[in-house]
Amino acid sequence: MGLSPRDRDILDFERTWWRQPGSKQRAIRERVGISGTRYYQLLNELLDEPDALVYDPLTVKRVRRLREHRRRVRIEGRRAK
Repeated sequence: MGLSPRDRDILDFERTWWRQPGSKQRAIRERVGISGTRYYQLLNELLDEPDALVYDPLTVKRVRRLREHRRRVRIEGRRAK
């Protein structure tokens, strides 16, 4: 099926957002044009898409690791580090 232009924009933004001045929430709204909540919903869905992994493997793997760490902390508490 492939990635949509919005999907690619989300992955591109996630790869470089830390270079933007100001808050990430504001940068999401300005660059991607959606709310922060919707952005994270879409990003989370993208992480499980094989096409996303092909498009930007470093970003997808990095964010997957963060997602899994946060999930472990929620389940196991702080000792999950």
